Amino acid sequence: MHSWHWRSWEGLPYLTCSLLEKWPHGFFTKQFSPQYPAELVKVLQPDAGVYRVKQVHGNAVLTPSEIEAAMSSESPPIDELPAADGVLSDRSKQSVWVCSADCTPVLIADTHTGQVAAVHAGWRGTATKIVPNAIARFVSSGSKLQNLLVAMGPAIAGSVYQLSTHVAAEVGASILPDTYQEDNIEEILAAMSQITDSPLSPDAQAGRVRLDVRRVNAIQLQQLGIEPEQIAIAPHCTYQDPEHFFSYRREHLKKVQWSGILSV
Repeated sequence: MHSWHWRSWEGLPYLTCSLLEKWPHGFFTKQFSPQYPAELVKVLQPDAGVYRVKQVHGNAVLTPSEIEAAMSSESPPIDELPAADGVLSDRSKQSVWVCSADCTPVLIADTHTGQVAAVHAGWRGTATKIVPNAIARFVSSGSKLQNLLVAMGPAIAGSVYQLSTHVAAEVGASILPDTYQEDNIEEILAAMSQITDSPLSPDAQAGRVRLDVRRVNAIQLQQLGIEPEQIAIAPHCTYQDPEHFFSYRREHLKKVQWSGILSV
């Protein structure tokens, strides 16, 4: 079982995961707000490069080289980040970052190459397999699946994440065979319920269910061939822990916490 540890930086708390102990990293709390990665990088390594994207709830993953190329092109304003929801390092000493409130921050590292990624996996990104997309980019740059480690940080827990059956089916289709039709909601939900340690649970309100998005991401990873011991899920819920985390579902405010990791 992987352990999670509270750390402190100048009296401010953040989380680390034992799975990623070889890489400077952190799932930062609301106490660090309103600091951005340019300031937060000092906790990991002050002289590291800092890379993030404009998050849009999609499934694109970019490298720092791609981010720099997009920002230097003539089309976007020079200060506008390219749209994506994941960043994959392509050199050493690069810190990659994502922000989240109730969505899942995912930090990934390769034990052989030292390459890392930070991914923002909300329900939309999960439905379109952003974490498998990140894994595919690792593999295309030489990684082997058995060398990848994945830590999913604080996010809204399945026990309190209520959403429509339509949305749950859209996410659930990502872990079912292609033979399931997306418009057959009841069939998809029934199949999800049969999965061992199902990410789906009932809700008292008609037309609603509860969904564990982190569990869906874990299933996607295991379907790729990544073993359960390569995956860690934080035992922290953003919605239920107002002391440490912003939650859009709880507060309806656009406030976020950052998660980052440094390539070695």
